[in-house]
Formats: sequence, C-alpha cells, structure tokens
Amino acid sequence: MATKLTKEELARYYRHLTLPEVGLNGQQRLKSAKVLLIGMGGLGCPVGLYLAAAGIGRLGLVDPDLVEQSNIHRQVLYGDADVGRPKVEAAAERLRRVNPHIEIIPYATRFCIENAESLVGNYDLIVDGSDNFPTRFLVNDACLFARKPYVYGSVLQFHGQVSLFDADKGPCYRCLYPAPPTAGTVPSCAEAGVLGVVPGLVGLAQATEAVKWILGIGQSLVGRLILIDALPLKFRELMVPKNPTCPLCGDEPTILTLREEADTCKQQRDEDAEPSWEISPRDLQAILDRGDPVQIVDVREPSEYAICRLPGARLIPLSEILTRKHELDPHVEIVLQCHHGIRSQQALELLRMAGFANLKNLRGGIQAWAEEVDPVMPKY
Repeated sequence: MATKLTKEELARYYRHLTLPEVGLNGQQRLKSAKVLLIGMGGLGCPVGLYLAAAGIGRLGLVDPDLVEQSNIHRQVLYGDADVGRPKVEAAAERLRRVNPHIEIIPYATRFCIENAESLVGNYDLIVDGSDNFPTRFLVNDACLFARKPYVYGSVLQFHGQVSLFDADKGPCYRCLYPAPPTAGTVPSCAEAGVLGVVPGLVGLAQATEAVKWILGIGQSLVGRLILIDALPLKFRELMVPKNPTCPLCGDEPTILTLREEADTCKQQRDEDAEPSWEISPRDLQAILDRGDPVQIVDVREPSEYAICRLPGARLIPLSEILTRKHELDPHVEIVLQCHHGIRSQQALELLRMAGFANLKNLRGGIQAWAEEVDPVMPKY
C-alpha cells in the first residue's frame, strides 16, 4: 500500500500533484521508494538534491571519502566549512534541510564485495555516481545478480554519459564495456580535469531517469546511451543492444559471482610520453605514404563529411559506431577522426571497451590535419 502524504507534504508537492502523470498516487510512490546513491561526488550531489526535493522516501548515501577543497567547484552539497568532514555526513545534513520529511541513511564506506549484496538488496533502485571503473563494474554486476535496475552516469572534462541498465529488459554495462580499459588509456578526472557544471548536467539526467522509473512514466534509457558534450552543448544518443557474448548477461556467461576489477586508472603514465591512443597528423600521413594498412574512420556527421575528408576515410557517425562496429577489421589499425578530436576520442573509448584494441585517435582531428598536412583543405 502506498504511503500516505501528510498535510505539509501535500502543500510541498503541490506542483507534482497537479501533473496528471504524477498526481497523488505518483507522489505516494515517490515517498514509498528507496534509492541508493553510490558516490556522493560530482554526480551524487545533484542527484541527491533533486531526489530529496522530489520526495523520495529513503535515500541511502554511500561514500568513504572526506570533503576536499578541490571538490567544492562541482560537488554542490558542500561548502568550505565541510572540508575534512565525511561526505555522507555533510550530504545527509544538507539533504535533511532540503526535505525533513524523508529518511537519509549515510554509509561512510566504500562500495565493495563485502557489502554490495546487502546494500543493493535493501533498495529499489540504484544510482551509480562513482568515479572509478572497479566500482562501476561492481555496481553493474551486483545489480544484475539482485535483478535491480540502476542509473549509470560518468563525466570527464567536458563530456558525460547517462543510461539506465536493467538486465531484465535490455543490456547491462558489460554489454557496452565488457572489461575495464587497459592501464594508461583513460585518464582520471584528477588527471584530465572536469568542468564543474558538467556533473550537474549528468546528475540531473540521472535524477530525471530515477524519478521516471519510480513513477513508471516516459521512455526509459534502457538500451540507449546519452552522450553529452558541453562545449557545443549537444546531446547524442547511441543505441546499445544486448550483447549475446556478454560475459555477465550473455548466452554463455563466464562471470558467475561478484568480483572486483583492478583500478587501472591509478597506474600512472609517463607524463612526457605521447598518450598511446593518439596519433599525430604527420604520423598518419607517413602511414598513408608508406601504404601501410590502416582504417580511417570519420565519426563526424554526413554534412561535415561533405565539406572535407581524409583520404580513404570511411564515414561512421559517432551515434552509429557501436551498431556498425562489425564493419571494422579488429586486426587492422583503426584511426578515428572527427573535427577537433573530441568525438573521435569518445568513439575510441566505446570501441576499446567493446573489445577493439588496435585503435588510435587523430590528435586535433581534421582541423589539425588541414593545418599541419594539407593547407588547401577547406576548414570550418
């Protein structure tokens, strides 16, 4: 039976109650819901704020860290006075001020194998705001074994990703990314940085997806991955099919119990070395001059491809890169290219986590090619 609303709650949620898609029954469903937030950093903060304000009846907050000065530009629950405090303690205090009618349960611990099953089992929906691959894979696996859906989000620099994974209805995270990236191929936010507002964009999308799921309204992101690029402020959608060879939810799974993956992002790279996933325009030109086998994949849009293109480049827009990956030969080097190298880096990450290893990103994109190799090429 749905939890009844008090007189104060009826007044608080009035704007919800007037929405036919929510109404009294929907608000009671929100009050009855139990949502676990894993990670109270850049993503967990906006998710927590909006789920608390929406009236989610119980919010669990999981994070082992203390608030640091470098967190505050993007982790909007905290201020200078919170530096040195446990994040879940400071977050719980703030969220109780946002909405005193809900229950906040802080867990000042790392989400790990020892507690994953019990934590996930006590909640209806999980929101993953973690910032490392071991936790992301563990959240995915624990939710699949518990048959619980979860909302995924990640951020880096000016980019973000959002989806909802529910293995009963669509793919899981490992269908998209079967295993963690190779050490040194993906920088952490601490290494690469993150624009402070980007976690807000992604976190709000996660909170929206969580509320929709609880209410049973709208079209969920199951089977869809939203890519956010804050610089042009564009949102792209990738269809993510269920992978029959997925090691976790495929036809013949090989992962049968929870396990923790190695944190490859903690392994440091030589700061003076060129990143192993990049290739310069001049080096690509040398490959073409020698006639070495190479696949150049242009992930821009057809309208951009019509303006200018690299010799022999095949057009596969970023939004189609996963559904058309069968067109690529994994045994021949693949050079991904876009306008400035940002979209092609996203494509590289998607392909690499889909099992491709022989990948390069053209540094600076076709713009750099025009400046360094072909000065007569049109620029836009």
